[in-house]
Amino acid sequence: MKNLISITDFTKDEILKILSLAGEFEHRPYQPILEGKVVASLFFEPSTRTRLSFESAINRLGARVIGFSDTSSTSVTKGESFHDTIMTISNYCDMIVMRHSLEGAPRYAGEISRVPVVNAGDGANQHPSQTLLDLYSILKTQGRIDGLNITMVGDMKYGRTVHSLLQALSQFDTRFTFISPPELALPEEYRIYLRERNIPFDEKTVIEGSVSDSDIIYMTRVQRERFNDPIEYERVKNVYVLKNEMLEGTRDNLRILHPLPRVNEIDYGVDNSPKAYYFPQTENGVYVRMAIISYLFGVK
Repeated sequence: MKNLISITDFTKDEILKILSLAGEFEHRPYQPILEGKVVASLFFEPSTRTRLSFESAINRLGARVIGFSDTSSTSVTKGESFHDTIMTISNYCDMIVMRHSLEGAPRYAGEISRVPVVNAGDGANQHPSQTLLDLYSILKTQGRIDGLNITMVGDMKYGRTVHSLLQALSQFDTRFTFISPPELALPEEYRIYLRERNIPFDEKTVIEGSVSDSDIIYMTRVQRERFNDPIEYERVKNVYVLKNEMLEGTRDNLRILHPLPRVNEIDYGVDNSPKAYYFPQTENGVYVRMAIISYLFGVK
């Protein structure tokens, strides 16, 4: 039984296998190869794209979905422990897909569950399925993953998508630029991770003049739900807003990605730019999650 809790749970070869499978599913998006299977979708934290794309993927594979998107309708409100919830639900299904606000919760679920567990995001820690769809989006738009300049903008401190993606891209020939206010700078543990692997990176605080040689701009929102101090959030929430004029002089192959939801960090005028790819990126999530599920079930 294999779980997907962190992107580091997959080798480089497995990552490439998932991307190849995603391409297969994009060409044939309805393959009922999991008829008779039941997947539990457990979202202890709000979600739109991740939950619905996982559920779409499950349905397209012929499996059935059970679960919840609001714990107010579950026994959690009665005081049931996380341990007992997972132990119970793992008796009802063949796989668990879960999101939780507590870092490490999916890892613990994977240790006690009798069925495979897929982490759909845990706090500020990891979001491996988002990383795989990001990689698929990079591959589709650039034709390769190696040899790219990746610029990440916004919340480097709490951004779980940033943390997962930089770990995955560290297996390829990548150069990073991280743009964030000092309050949201990349945690030291990830700097150490990159240095140990001799991955070149720069850290900056302004977008202007920092994206001219980028192949990918990966925008992220400042996540209000991660702040204990609302004053600190108000100070940094609109620090970066990507506008069309900032794209002048950038590479023709540049594409803008965003894990969404967007708040204010990408001006709506950018949506019509040929360099905007964040909405096609969401569609890629269905095919990648079909690949993840079928791979973990061992049918692909």
